[in-house]
Amino acid sequence: MSFPWAKQYEPTNAVTKFLDEKLPLPRLVYNAVGAGYPVPRNLSYAWNFGVLAGFCLVLQIVTGVILAMHYAANAGVAFDSVEHIMRDVNWGWLMRYAHANGASAFFVVVYLHIFRGFFYSSYKAPREMIWLIGVTIFLLMMATAFMGYVLPWGQMSFWGAKVITGLFGAIPLVGEPLQIWLLGGYAPDNAALNRFFSLHFLLPFVIAGVVILHIWALHIPGSSNPTGVEVKTESDTVPFHPYYTAKDGFGLAVFLVIYCAFVFFMPNALGHPDNYIPANPLSTPAHIVPEWYFWPFYAILRAFTFDFILPAKLWGVLAMFAAILVWFFLPWLDKSPVRSGHYRPLFRKFFWVLVADMALLFYLGGAAAEEPYVMLSQIATAYYFLHFLVILPIISSIERPEPLPFSITEAVLGADDKAALPAGSAA
Repeated sequence: MSFPWAKQYEPTNAVTKFLDEKLPLPRLVYNAVGAGYPVPRNLSYAWNFGVLAGFCLVLQIVTGVILAMHYAANAGVAFDSVEHIMRDVNWGWLMRYAHANGASAFFVVVYLHIFRGFFYSSYKAPREMIWLIGVTIFLLMMATAFMGYVLPWGQMSFWGAKVITGLFGAIPLVGEPLQIWLLGGYAPDNAALNRFFSLHFLLPFVIAGVVILHIWALHIPGSSNPTGVEVKTESDTVPFHPYYTAKDGFGLAVFLVIYCAFVFFMPNALGHPDNYIPANPLSTPAHIVPEWYFWPFYAILRAFTFDFILPAKLWGVLAMFAAILVWFFLPWLDKSPVRSGHYRPLFRKFFWVLVADMALLFYLGGAAAEEPYVMLSQIATAYYFLHFLVILPIISSIERPEPLPFSITEAVLGADDKAALPAGSAA
């Protein structure tokens, strides 16, 4: 967003002047994350998650490239190559644990980022494109994570690939040919492992490109804020640097403490022990589950247990994908003129019900496919879709929001007569 009071980049010596004329990278950085980018003065630590997600992406790319130098995408030796990385490659254990736990950290940060967007209605105009690109990034993350989970070629890797790719077989007419095309055969083997490895290596760079679009789209309207009130005057903003670089730096330090605790003291806490058993097509695990970050959508998939017009398996597949695709329509489902949940009392109550429902789906996705977990999955799935497709539109139509502050400055400091004046006006 172009602010008339934003500081302009001024080269200070011959080298920076030459760079600014020929390749203005310093100007780009200054305007993107420096003093030349004013942001709302009231951003809380809930706005740290975007920077943390960017850090996780860089961490995953760096550790992933190093691991790819030693990994062998062959069904006969893939499991042994992972053990070789762990035992024989210098610092290989650290790279493997940093990458595996980095994936979990990435999803934790992104889930928090998404639910912050739900609460503060970050999907509303004029930021619809930012939201749509963000949901696209999440879908790319899910695909990348699934393919990465297959690569260790342990029991859960093999059977997870078999179960998830088998879902495509539920699609009428084209399902079975599509499944064979994805796997390169009738069951997960060398062809599937090579394809998943290639795509798992490529997709993070695609995500990085889409993240650049996400940031670009963010800089057009500017950042949202906890009040949902748009920037009106210079007093509503502060430069991104040093105020928010310091705040993000503190958030990153806290994140690294927690992340390193997992990497060094409990590196396998979020994994499944069966994945340390080599893949065996003749031995089915007692309980097949994906990684924890897939659990809510896996619970939705398993919630459909009976045929109704269409086979239950197909209903489950459609519902699983629809659970994410419905997020694309939030800018038009929620018609309330107020953004922030702080000023929407009815919306706020149902938001916390959604959080509880999502937490239940997380638990149920990792539970056994038996009663009462199946019935609870059906109830939680029904509420999930009711919230977005029925409750949210009704709330936005009937709710009476609380009064909004006139400006961001007023919300932070109390009434400010200067904040009410247009930029450049005399008092």
